[in-house]
Amino acid sequence: MEFTFTQDQMAFRDSVSRFLMTEAPPELLREIWETDAGRSPELREKIAAQGLTGLSVPEAEGGLGLGDVDWALMTQELGYYAIPDSLVDVAYIAAGMLAALPEGHAARGEWLPRIVDGSARIAVGHPINPWVADAHLADLLLLPHATAQGLELHAVPASAAQVSTQRSIDASRRLSSVQWQPGDATRIADGAAGQVLWDEALERGALCVAGQLVGLAQHMLDMTVDYAGQRKQFGKPIGAFQAVKHHLADVFTAIEFAKPVLYRAAAALATKDASTSARIAHAKLVCGEAALLAARKGIQVHGAMGYTWEVDLQMFMKRAWALN
Repeated sequence: MEFTFTQDQMAFRDSVSRFLMTEAPPELLREIWETDAGRSPELREKIAAQGLTGLSVPEAEGGLGLGDVDWALMTQELGYYAIPDSLVDVAYIAAGMLAALPEGHAARGEWLPRIVDGSARIAVGHPINPWVADAHLADLLLLPHATAQGLELHAVPASAAQVSTQRSIDASRRLSSVQWQPGDATRIADGAAGQVLWDEALERGALCVAGQLVGLAQHMLDMTVDYAGQRKQFGKPIGAFQAVKHHLADVFTAIEFAKPVLYRAAAALATKDASTSARIAHAKLVCGEAALLAARKGIQVHGAMGYTWEVDLQMFMKRAWALN
């Protein structure tokens, strides 16, 4: 199978990287972490102004109509900069579920344009995980309800849900348990149709996590390489020692082997290949292993100081632990 990204895809990825490099440096992330909400309205507005919230929304609703393969590049950048925002949940997973509803459906018509302009935050739950990310700020929650026919899809307004916060090892993840009552007023897809939507949402979510893990691994490797070039022992940078070089080479190799697995999974999802579930599971596994390896080797090279709050490595390491 011949698989290469187009020039437009690569140019878009590079523009997103430059934007996040400027607007979301580590010092800003620390400030956001320490707020009660854990999110920055200003950063969210800038993200929406760049058109990033509307990436997966169909063009008919004002979006760009990009697909799964584009997100395989996008999520790496979000992971590389450890963006503390529910952009993926809203712009990819929630948008995909709403866009799969029939044309003319009230929920589709109401919420997709709001996703595009950035005026709506949507939290997505799933029965596999009892915690819902960013539910504390959501205007709408997409939640499952199990029936004999399958998982129904319910669109629950924030006013109809009781949200209780839960702590995470990663301070940038804001998790909550949600209490709500399913009913005809909130149901937007029955069990048969909803099950398909939830299955696709799980696959998209796993693919997004895999992409973010690759980005996290790359950032941890870059930070460790920089540190190894600056830290000196016996009058020379520690990066000159063969043992350290081997650590860094192992991480580089793991990342490079993980990327094609991620891209193949994205292509399978985009074409609805029969092997999609297996390929996404494979991608999640190898990308997670690459991120954990990058975290472990990064700590070995940095020494005990790598765990401390003052060193940026711990921010990305905790995110990698949480996503695995």
